[in-house]
Amino acid sequence: MTDDTPLRIGSYLEELGIPFRQIHHEPTTTSEASARARGESLEVGGKAILLKTDNVFRLFVLSAALRLDSAAIRRQLQAKKTRFASREELFELTGLVPGSVPPFGPPILPFELFVDPSILANEKISFNAGSLEASIVMAVPDYLRAAAPKILAFSEALDESAEPSSGPEPRP
Repeated sequence: MTDDTPLRIGSYLEELGIPFRQIHHEPTTTSEASARARGESLEVGGKAILLKTDNVFRLFVLSAALRLDSAAIRRQLQAKKTRFASREELFELTGLVPGSVPPFGPPILPFELFVDPSILANEKISFNAGSLEASIVMAVPDYLRAAAPKILAFSEALDESAEPSSGPEPRP
């Protein structure tokens, strides 16, 4: 993966005859900033997270308004351990930085792809497309056709009553 990821995604979608809207915006590093830059609600945002489950990296996509429930992933995939890919691993495996990972497995990214039902609750999905400055907005049925993910429930509501962390949840 290199700086051509947005072009590769666009080309892939065009080959499939899938309509989409590409948006160029200021660099964004959080789901909230990306939603503002796109003019879309946070719920529509697709947050793509690269996790290592036992010894395998897999890509998980959920609504940006929710957080990942790693216990649900371990339980459903019968994995003993899960952890987020480090910034270095993410770059080594994809050439991408946190916040720029698009919600696609093959042929865009070489990872098994899982999508949470929270994505299915919306008419459209928006996501950073391999760049902190490029986003794509498309219809959810078209996204599902292009991405061909496995559907797996692994999200939970953000706990608004919890003590603030060191900032918004990062988006790998």
